[in-house]
Amino acid sequence: MAFDYKKEYKEFYLPGRRPQIVEIPEMNFIAVRGKGDPNEEGGEYKASIGLLYGIAFTIKMSKKGRHEIQGYFDYVVPPLEGFWWQDGTEGIDYGRKEAFQWISVIRLPDFVQKADFDWAIAEAEKKKKQDFSKVEFLTVKEGVCVQCMHIGAFDDEPETIKLMEQFAREKGYVSDFSNERMHHEIYLSDARRVPVEKWRTVIRHPVRKA
Repeated sequence: MAFDYKKEYKEFYLPGRRPQIVEIPEMNFIAVRGKGDPNEEGGEYKASIGLLYGIAFTIKMSKKGRHEIQGYFDYVVPPLEGFWWQDGTEGIDYGRKEAFQWISVIRLPDFVQKADFDWAIAEAEKKKKQDFSKVEFLTVKEGVCVQCMHIGAFDDEPETIKLMEQFAREKGYVSDFSNERMHHEIYLSDARRVPVEKWRTVIRHPVRKA
């Protein structure tokens, strides 16, 4: 049975619809940075997703090739995630999608080292005849956050965020956005197959004690 991060780490990937405080450990990611409206056809955001999955599956399928990754075990590729921000704005202004800056990411298993990542970039470029130079190895330690499962359209996220902020205040926390700590989303639904009213998105915001 392939290791599934969503099932093994439910506290990070499958929170309830009520907000909770959680401490997120350091994790490594495949990452692509960009800016602009994620809904733009042919835009940077949609291109970034193809790059991420190209490397994610090169690493996953390394077991069938000659490159041996020390400590490798079979696993389900973790879900797509994103860190989002806008210059001059704390949190997110959903009315200004053109001002979005983002880092699209997919979590890497802990056994993947930087050398394995570099091999995957070279291997993907060779096999797919595509430029993967925008893809980077990113380490993030989020620390203490408030998070909640949001059900429905992305444009309806402010309602869930209000609940998260209220809960955090009641527990003695305040928002702690910075250049290193951003609005974070984890996408659990395939938007091509699931109706928008049933989309599941984990929303996570950085907080600190007041």
